[in-house]
Amino acid sequence: QGTEMEEKDYSETDGLSDKTTPSKTQKSPQKTTKKVKSALCRVTLLDASEYECEVEKHARGQVLFDMVCEHLNLLEKDYFGLTFCDSDSQKNWLDPSKEIKKQIRSKCPRRVHPSHPNLLSPSVPFCRYYLCLQLRADIITGRLPCSFVTHALLGSYAVQAELGDYDAEEHVGNYVSELRFAPNQTRELEERIMELHKTYRGMTPGEAEIHFLENAKKLSMYGVDLHHAKDSEGIDIMLGVCANGLLIYRDRLRINRFAWPKILKISYKRSNFYIKIRPGEYEQFESTIGFKLPNHRSAKRLWKVCIEHHTFFRLVSPEPPPKGFLVMGSKFRYSGRTQA
Repeated sequence: QGTEMEEKDYSETDGLSDKTTPSKTQKSPQKTTKKVKSALCRVTLLDASEYECEVEKHARGQVLFDMVCEHLNLLEKDYFGLTFCDSDSQKNWLDPSKEIKKQIRSKCPRRVHPSHPNLLSPSVPFCRYYLCLQLRADIITGRLPCSFVTHALLGSYAVQAELGDYDAEEHVGNYVSELRFAPNQTRELEERIMELHKTYRGMTPGEAEIHFLENAKKLSMYGVDLHHAKDSEGIDIMLGVCANGLLIYRDRLRINRFAWPKILKISYKRSNFYIKIRPGEYEQFESTIGFKLPNHRSAKRLWKVCIEHHTFFRLVSPEPPPKGFLVMGSKFRYSGRTQA
């Protein structure tokens, strides 16, 4: 699924006006007609619905993103973005500064997870709502692993937010069976969710969403953007980019972590991705660690995600990146809002 662009031609007529009434011998002003090409975009939203809109053929990504946010009444734009799949079926973020038609096919998930979701402004509940939708989708597909206990807890808050207080007359039998909470959902899980839901009388949907986010952020894979790679010995690993830094996983176990303050430089060359590490307390020299990505596009994608996360979570306000920190092959600079 993704954003489809269908080109259309429109005739736009410019009439030439004259304050005087033309005589019979005067010729009527000539009308000039120019064709305006537009594109029909279809965006799959987090609730699986589709949003269609028309943009000018050469419109940049920011135009489409602003239109989607306006449609959703979404004010906290910095936590969200549009993604599309490339020819390798890999997810990419739609670049707001580039033309849409040169990038596209698209969905609307979160761009980064806020490290403190409780700090989201209470005046913009739609931000919480869509963040919850994204997290629920990640949990259901298994991208965000949970224990049985956590599945039940998060599921019960999702039910409270969606159905409200338990009503013995309305909520009969297995009334949550139509809702999805886990990859392999069982009757035992549904019964536990219903037990917890009955205890939440008086909790508003907004409070339920806050409880959901507060518990979801405790998950070990919360806010981790995973990328397939190989280490220097050719062993398959996953590189995870998050608010705290770069994480290394092997067989689903975290084997190393590099905090952003410890990373001096990020670079890529062809399909290789490199990080230069600050020397430790008892070390004399800096060290460079390299990873092999599937291809050049994957390396550049990881590099851009690292830039965005490092800037968003490390700075109070945007500032020019340190000289030499972002190198190799691109003029990309993150220019969005940041989170201290």
